[in-house]
Amino acid sequence: MPLVLPVAMTKVASIQSPSAVLPSHGYGRLCVITRRATFSASHRYWLPELTEEQNKELFGLCSLIHGHGHNYEVIVGMQGLLNSDGMVLNLSQVKQAIFSEVTSQLDFRYLNECWPEFNIDNPEGQLPTTEALVIAIWQRLITYLPLVSLRLYEQPNLWADYLGNAMETFLSIRTHFAAAHRLARPELSQTENEEIYGKCARVNGHGHNYLLNVTVKGDINPRTGMVCDLNKLQAIVQDIIIEAFDHSFLNKDVSYFATCVPTAENIALHIADLLKHPISEIGVRLHKIRLEESPNNAAEVFPDNYNLNV
Repeated sequence: MPLVLPVAMTKVASIQSPSAVLPSHGYGRLCVITRRATFSASHRYWLPELTEEQNKELFGLCSLIHGHGHNYEVIVGMQGLLNSDGMVLNLSQVKQAIFSEVTSQLDFRYLNECWPEFNIDNPEGQLPTTEALVIAIWQRLITYLPLVSLRLYEQPNLWADYLGNAMETFLSIRTHFAAAHRLARPELSQTENEEIYGKCARVNGHGHNYLLNVTVKGDINPRTGMVCDLNKLQAIVQDIIIEAFDHSFLNKDVSYFATCVPTAENIALHIADLLKHPISEIGVRLHKIRLEESPNNAAEVFPDNYNLNV
């Protein structure tokens, strides 16, 4: 029997504008709010039309017969005008909608058997990947909440975003490398460099534990539920970036930075230069590079919007 939400939850209620003699409490101003929810579930990547070897080659350990599980985290983004109480929505109703339509149905469940779109015995069924699951969650919440974005974390180093654009999703992976650098322009004196870069211009350099987020975008495959081959994406980043940058002195060990100051901004741009074409060859587009130099400093690059000279 389908779940029936309370009448108050079936749509966003509008509240009468407050009287001119009363405080407005922000009435009518646009705002985006988010709500976080969690659930634990298992899944398996296996297609009956493929042989055991083909499934293993395509899905790796995710094809093992007993499946595997994750502690999922979903971030629900909603947009609307403030009501006379200073709220976009009543958060109790938001919480109940997410619970009724999503978490109560998925928590401690086997995703392949939860929702009909994940029935792979149906030729139109698809695997419950992170990308496919975030779209399925959107489709269940959009009737009740004014969604603008959904983010679903499968784990801290892997997540998917959906903005409601048909089958287009964003898949992000996170990795890291440790490297040293020195910020100095060779045509300037040491004194001049220190005036620009401060302590970062010291001749022996300094190091960081960099966090690298790589986000790709594309349409998910209607059968595999994947926007791209995750193993290939991870291998590209590992082989091209991590192997070259990890435990290096960037100014000396990466030829590009012999003539280009390795600021976080320039490192992020160079990573985008290096990854854009190889990533396109696996059928998706590089959407964003985020490089976190420290908890206080990060640089982001959106290749589709900038001239990366590639």
